[in-house]
Amino acid sequence: MNEEIKVNSMEIGYSDNQTDSYDVSGAVSKVSFAPLAGAIGKLPPNGNPVVSHKFGADPYALVFKDRVYLYNTNDVLEYDGDGNVKDNSYGNINKLSVISSDDLVNWTDHGEIKTAGPEGAAKWATQSWAPAAAHKVINGQDKFFLYFANNASGIGVLSSDSPIGPWVDPIGKPLISRSMPAAADVTWLFDPAVMVDDDGKAYIYFGGGVPEGKDEMPNTARVMQLSDDMIGVVGEAASIPAPFMFEDAGINKYNGVYYYTYCSNFYTGARPEGSPPAGEIAYMTSDSPMGPWSYQGTILKNPGHFFGVGGNNHHVIFQFHDAWYIAYHAQTLSKAMGVPKGYRSTHLNKVFFSEDGSIGEIAADMKGVEQIKDFNPFVRVEAGTIAWSAGINMQPLLTDDKEQAPVKLAVSDIGNGEWTAVSKVNFGSGATSFMAWVASAEDGGSIELRLDDPEGKLIGTLAVPSTNGWDQWVEAKTEVSVAEGIHDLYFLFNGKPGMELFKMGAWQFSK
Repeated sequence: MNEEIKVNSMEIGYSDNQTDSYDVSGAVSKVSFAPLAGAIGKLPPNGNPVVSHKFGADPYALVFKDRVYLYNTNDVLEYDGDGNVKDNSYGNINKLSVISSDDLVNWTDHGEIKTAGPEGAAKWATQSWAPAAAHKVINGQDKFFLYFANNASGIGVLSSDSPIGPWVDPIGKPLISRSMPAAADVTWLFDPAVMVDDDGKAYIYFGGGVPEGKDEMPNTARVMQLSDDMIGVVGEAASIPAPFMFEDAGINKYNGVYYYTYCSNFYTGARPEGSPPAGEIAYMTSDSPMGPWSYQGTILKNPGHFFGVGGNNHHVIFQFHDAWYIAYHAQTLSKAMGVPKGYRSTHLNKVFFSEDGSIGEIAADMKGVEQIKDFNPFVRVEAGTIAWSAGINMQPLLTDDKEQAPVKLAVSDIGNGEWTAVSKVNFGSGATSFMAWVASAEDGGSIELRLDDPEGKLIGTLAVPSTNGWDQWVEAKTEVSVAEGIHDLYFLFNGKPGMELFKMGAWQFSK
């Protein structure tokens, strides 16, 4: 079903059976997260993991127009025949996900990207792991590219006119395949990283795995130049001699020096002095994007060192405004849920370069990074923009029949006592009213607006009416008492217990 309605001059679309390549599947996530009665994983005021209503692994960052977009492998819980959570097999993952933020604490969920398989953009592929994203201006137009691994057997590329899609497969086949010379002696043909250099030339880094008996120098990391249109490769691949290489390519440029980063392997034997320990993020430097490279050391220990649950170590380093950050994954959310079985969540911490160009050791934690700007409540805000939440889910809100618009999400599966929150909302000299775009098929409910805590100061209550259908959206409005200055803002949802109350698509305060 695809229906379009218009309420208060705002086009709203709802679809309960999407088949496009950029949609989100709420049903699968609901199975995973509906039982959560309170906040779990990401607890106020912490910033890590960056979201807790879903998982997200193998993060990659793209900065565009004062926002950072994080692309992730779309981990989803797997179950056995008795309904128990199994270890993550990774074999069923054919979607990626994307979230974005302009302040690094409040994140907007842009849903899932249907990447591989019959319903995906790249129908030749079966899986989609470890994305890498790039932006380039081509013929005066902003173009975006999303590279992904088809398990460990090839690397594909999608393209779009927007960082959040919709995405298409511009070549209909792998960008790098097993049959190409570039894949020779590469055990795992996966984990791409991409850099567009200052001169406009672009490079892709990939590879991993450990051939038998070659733990110390696997020689499975590669770099290759991309074509000017970003959807082809040029010339031959160059080897990167990364000590104890395992997986997870990363590439950055700082003060004219190229930094190649990777995850070391888990070899349990003796290692020469100065070698990277097992499962850590190590780095090499070069004066050229193609090498030669010099090994420098490690910068991030395995997640098990910080969070008591290990697994693989995957990262991306990026600059946002004047600071540098690292996004990496850890099993903190799945551990908090009682199922630390390989389901990963993205974290964020700062990176510091020394005067000599070396990278300082990074201390991973649950606190995360500081919010870099106040949140503006006086513009239309997608309800899927949250800092913390308890019990909710996300579902598609806006699409079009021709798949020409990026998906927007609504907060859904809202039950009595559940909530969402945004951090450091700047009300200035005060707000006078609040409105939200809502839909309800049953009795509706209410939204309590509270400051600084789910039980904090009540500044207003919005009555949510029944709209006689989940695809029928209305604008509801209420006056608010004086809310001045900067506060965390909580939306506390109330209504009849044991049922989905309503959906919220967007909200806005007025002065």
